[in-house]
Amino acid sequence: MCDVSPASLPPILLVLGDEELLATRAVSETVARARAVDPDVDVREYQAGSLAVGEIDEMLSPSLFGGRRVLVLRSGQDARKDLSAALLAYAKNPDPDVQLVVLHLGGAKGKAFADGLRAAGATVVPAGKLKGHRDRVAFVRDEIRRSGGRCADDAAEALIAAVGNDLRELAAACSQLVADTDGRIDADTVSRYYRGRVEVTGFTVADATMVGDVPGALEALRWALHVGVDPVPIADALADGVRTVARVASAGRGSAYQLASSLGMPSWKIERAQRQGRGWTPEGLVEAMRAAAECNAAVKGGADDRAYALERAVFSVAAARQGGAR
Repeated sequence: MCDVSPASLPPILLVLGDEELLATRAVSETVARARAVDPDVDVREYQAGSLAVGEIDEMLSPSLFGGRRVLVLRSGQDARKDLSAALLAYAKNPDPDVQLVVLHLGGAKGKAFADGLRAAGATVVPAGKLKGHRDRVAFVRDEIRRSGGRCADDAAEALIAAVGNDLRELAAACSQLVADTDGRIDADTVSRYYRGRVEVTGFTVADATMVGDVPGALEALRWALHVGVDPVPIADALADGVRTVARVASAGRGSAYQLASSLGMPSWKIERAQRQGRGWTPEGLVEAMRAAAECNAAVKGGADDRAYALERAVFSVAAARQGGAR
């Protein structure tokens, strides 16, 4: 905060989006920067839907006692037309000692108000929900960097698999990992700290099997069965893993984005299949598909011991990858 000056504080911020963590963080960082300039800054919060136009003058007019103010207007999409008009008029000539922070969900409701603030020169802070897998991976990497650490994509993906997609939980996990380590986070670090907490699914088993990690696949399989995961989706995930690698491998060379349209798959899934496909031969994939099909038939009614059928499939698929017999 040592480089913060009054001139560096934007007079109007538009926090646009419906991700609570990002919106809350934008407000707290704005207040922190203002306090770095003036420790006695006056911070006030209002709800746009209940704020009357008559209150605008008092809210935005210079204080008799001087000093900086941060005015946080929540739910900006709920502002009535007269309130929006008054705020847009103010935005054309804002008070340099006042920071107006407007939180807006970013949808169709109140869009003209948000567009007007943007046109008036408001600093826009994106706070939309992260919808794509790659966005969440980037979020984790940025969070670890914010805490003074660093990690690669595979570590970020491992943390998402362990913690889930909730940004608050991910942010807390990133901070804790950096605090508990030297800051260099890799997939093994995540596994070490979150072993047993991972929500094991059939895809966890399939991913380990497809790269030939038999001990990891068996550990994940036994844990999944222990916590009550049904054998059928595990078998389906294993079959899907083999099919996906086979489809991507047969599509030939090309970037994930180039292949996404022709294969009808998201690019992140193609990237994962390309990584998993290293070391596989066409003959090995044919053998693996046969093993996966036998496993599916077994767990869906043809076997007395479905857990054994799954373990046998893990060994068979891994052996097919190595070019060995079942």
